[in-house]
Amino acid sequence: MTRLLSRDELERELYAVGERQYHDLHPFHRLLHGGELDHGQVQAWALNRFYYQVSIPRKDLTLMARMSDPALRRAWMQRVLDHDGLGEDGQADEGKVGGIERWLRLTDGLGLDREYVRSLRGILPATRFAVDAYVDFVRDHSLLEAVASSLTELFAPGIHRERIAGFEQNYAFANDSTLSYFRNRLNEAPRDVRFGLGYVLEHARTAEQQQACIAALRFKTEVLWAQLDALHHAYVSPGLIPPGAFVPEGRTATEYRR
Repeated sequence: MTRLLSRDELERELYAVGERQYHDLHPFHRLLHGGELDHGQVQAWALNRFYYQVSIPRKDLTLMARMSDPALRRAWMQRVLDHDGLGEDGQADEGKVGGIERWLRLTDGLGLDREYVRSLRGILPATRFAVDAYVDFVRDHSLLEAVASSLTELFAPGIHRERIAGFEQNYAFANDSTLSYFRNRLNEAPRDVRFGLGYVLEHARTAEQQQACIAALRFKTEVLWAQLDALHHAYVSPGLIPPGAFVPEGRTATEYRR
């Protein structure tokens, strides 16, 4: 069995997962941030990512339902509020707007109809399978592993800063409204990760638990990577859009094939 790691060693191993396989390394993200995708391809990304965004509160509430400590539930509840907000979408004061509404501002700016986005009708099958697998993981694995799977937030601020800069430089849709989700997460993600990382470092007390936490984080990076694999396959190369999935306006399902 792998030896028990010190707290510092475990933290380094967790960070190493992101260095090896966080989805900022994926070719689709490099195209996205470099301004090399057309409008329809960016629409497809935002539409599919919306399913991940609306599933995060479900994931977090699934996790909270397994917490016996009220203090832990109260601390984790902020994540749900960050995404769901504190008022009706489109009507809340700016300080109460959640991440889901902010993402819809992005899809608005990209010219996607909100009803269509919310319906989830156009998402790729692989998007649904990958995101649902994450929610199921949190339900079926230990509480410690479920918390560890959230630690992709360790790497999120860097990708958000890169995305903001890339969008502002390369895309006409970029403005304060469409980029508000990413700007907001620059403050939220570090707060969340301080809590989540502290919890994992404190409660992973055996070599087996430590390796389970590393595996959980690796699984989460694979969930994010799989979503981009699906987008690249459908909208970049070979451009095979599955039946029923989103097809950009003015295109056919075969036009992205190269």
